[in-house]
Amino acid sequence: MDRKVTVPDIVRRKGGGDPIVALTAYDFPFGRIADEAGVDVILVGDSLGMVVQGMETTLPVTMDEMVYHCRMVARARRRALLVCDLPFLSYQVSPTDAVANAGRLIKEGAAEAVKLEGGVAVAETIRAIARVDIPVMGHIGLTPQSVHRMGGHKVQGQRRGERPGQRDRVIDDALAVEDAGAFAVVLEGMPLDLAAEITQRLTIPTIGIGAGPHCDGQILVLHDVLGLCDGFVPKFAKRYAELWDAARAAVGAYVHEVRTAAFPTDAHSFHSLVTVSREEKVAAEG
Repeated sequence: MDRKVTVPDIVRRKGGGDPIVALTAYDFPFGRIADEAGVDVILVGDSLGMVVQGMETTLPVTMDEMVYHCRMVARARRRALLVCDLPFLSYQVSPTDAVANAGRLIKEGAAEAVKLEGGVAVAETIRAIARVDIPVMGHIGLTPQSVHRMGGHKVQGQRRGERPGQRDRVIDDALAVEDAGAFAVVLEGMPLDLAAEITQRLTIPTIGIGAGPHCDGQILVLHDVLGLCDGFVPKFAKRYAELWDAARAAVGAYVHEVRTAAFPTDAHSFHSLVTVSREEKVAAEG
């Protein structure tokens, strides 16, 4: 097994030509698969609300649910750095609440770092969490917890059809996250030239999702990578397998075999073990 990935390891990967590979996971089996495949960072994302729970947004996800899923992935992870999302309203109310909830993810969920969304508006919150030695990963651009303000999951910083100065606002958010003490930042849903400019200006690693190839690393949602989604697939995602179809076919085959009495067979059944005494064996042979 490769050496354990730590926060300083991720920081050192800034601009080094060795891209950081990150992926979400939400339970033990997929956490182990991601870890064994060589992923550097496993994120237990609040995206679980959509891809695991079937919600339309990430907003309903609770702290208890994040702790629960993080703990499962922590049992599976051996090498990767484990980062866990702070869900909606777990850090926006006050820095004090944010520190307490971040502490829960570390103490109860066995996370090694936390991630939260926002830039300038949450800089003091990032600073408060980092001050108690809990590593923080930022997240700017398209921030799913701001879905209502953004009017949907829309690309940020495109210039056309948006409020003046939005690109500058995204850059200001990136600089604020770095200044507050985050060790890395996710850049989501923004033009590749904007992501490239931010990556060049920051001294901390950038990890892109729908932000083009110029970031210091990339992250995708596990279910998009494996084709475990039924329906919409984001433009920026790439399917490396079609497990939804494969799983449906496998379950369909099982349904057919049970209904046609093709399963279970003798090979899948247990038989009684009859103990015969020595006297009975001699009598039978005589």
